Amino acid sequence: MNKVLITGACGYLGARISKHLAKDGYRVTAFDNYDPSAHSQWVSLMDEVVVGDIRDESTISDLADRNFNVVVHLISLDHHKSDSSPNFVSSINVMPTWNLLEQFTKKGLEKFIYFSTIQVYGTLPQEKITEDRTPNPLNAYGLTHLISENICNYYNITETECINVRLSNSYGSPVFNENNCWWLVINDLCKTAHEKQEINLSSDGSPQRDFIHGSDVSRAIKVLINADKKNIKHNIFHISSENTLTIWELAHAVKKVYKDRYNIEIDISAPQNKRSVPSDIFSKSKKYTITNSKLKSLGFTPKTELKTGINEIFDYLDRAHE
Repeated sequence: MNKVLITGACGYLGARISKHLAKDGYRVTAFDNYDPSAHSQWVSLMDEVVVGDIRDESTISDLADRNFNVVVHLISLDHHKSDSSPNFVSSINVMPTWNLLEQFTKKGLEKFIYFSTIQVYGTLPQEKITEDRTPNPLNAYGLTHLISENICNYYNITETECINVRLSNSYGSPVFNENNCWWLVINDLCKTAHEKQEINLSSDGSPQRDFIHGSDVSRAIKVLINADKKNIKHNIFHISSENTLTIWELAHAVKKVYKDRYNIEIDISAPQNKRSVPSDIFSKSKKYTITNSKLKSLGFTPKTELKTGINEIFDYLDRAHE
């Protein structure tokens, strides 16, 4: 299974996954509507780079004729842009999944990995969340991903093994400077600390998040690519760290790393002018846990500790400001 097509290969996650697989010896074809020619080092790792529109059926037909073993499908609007008109959103978030599977399953594709989201569940209760939980999306982003999951389930009866991965939240530095990733909570906290020497939260810090580093997401995809079909009893997998933290705890983690790196103490502020609140203010609250036991059963374990991941972002920001 060494010939892999990655759609959305120039996006925030796609660029990292493409680079990771290519360095590990996979023949990666990168597909995106963005031309990455300015990033010659990354391009040199790829077997081929195809620039095109995933909504174009003739483009999909042409890709299907190239006899890939695996397709990793990442193209999607983000959760903000997914609130646009249903026709536009479905043309990007839903129909390409259908068209890809309709074409590729007829060409002997072995495995199709679809990137879904933990948002298909809607509100998460403070308990253990497994892949068996009934989805209940509360926004168009979650809804369209659930529809695409069902399309994958429909084609899973063919010779093509169709896998849905529900990603919690990723973080880490971008491969391309153009990647829009600074709205992600940990990335944003690091960037604000680096540029302003302070952290300003938009909430009271109580919301909970499970973050997993982009390098571990890439490793998870490699595990799924290599997994023998007979060892996969269900086709839905969480990609998560199983480490849920409040935004306040994440902010204090960034603050500590910043202090260790630069020997500067920074403030954390939240609405109602809350400052210098102890870092364990929310740590005793009950939290949800997004389990990744199914992925672990295939040999996956997250390796990037939060401190290491935060330092990696600061390394990137230091280089960018040289």
